[in-house]
Amino acid sequence: MSQSGRFITVEGIDGAGKSSHIEWLREYLTNLGHAVIVTREPGGTPLGEALRTMLLNEPMSPETEMMLMFAARAEHLVTVIRPALARGAWVISDRFSDATYAYQVGGRGVPAHKFTALESWVQDGLQPDRTILFDVSVATAQARLHDTRVLDRFEREAADFHQRVRDAYHARAAQFPERIRLVASDVPMAQVREQILLALGDLLVPDNAV
Repeated sequence: MSQSGRFITVEGIDGAGKSSHIEWLREYLTNLGHAVIVTREPGGTPLGEALRTMLLNEPMSPETEMMLMFAARAEHLVTVIRPALARGAWVISDRFSDATYAYQVGGRGVPAHKFTALESWVQDGLQPDRTILFDVSVATAQARLHDTRVLDRFEREAADFHQRVRDAYHARAAQFPERIRLVASDVPMAQVREQILLALGDLLVPDNAV
């Protein structure tokens, strides 16, 4: 069994279907013998969950929104993510800083240099080992959302907002192609999971493999 912790993030626009596969991935990695922590952003800590409630429900300026995202992330890194990685666990996070770039820079229009400054300060160089970006059209994603539950204030945004978010995700993936792997999520579940395993393939090789 590998003794090195890995940091896996799962991203995508609202309605991309990522939540349907996170528990499956946890079980898959656990069956390989890894200790696995599943967490989410914003959230993952008591403070982060309190900030999540505010972020999903309270109106605020785009800059405030982004700073609160990073505040929650700072606590998340200190109390959950870094300690888990240090003890050799695999961490699966439902969203991380790519989401902040996509939603606050792409969707809201916050200048990218403000994101970069906060990312550098809060993360201090830490990036996921692999990011799985669930990709689906805005029309398909919105149809899924409206069929399921009461929507939060991000999910209620107009289609053009979600298209900007998707475009920003694609720009981020083009910038970091080794880390961010696109997974088409508008295909049958078995095919989605095949893509996930392909995206993680090199990380699943034991550290002592020849």
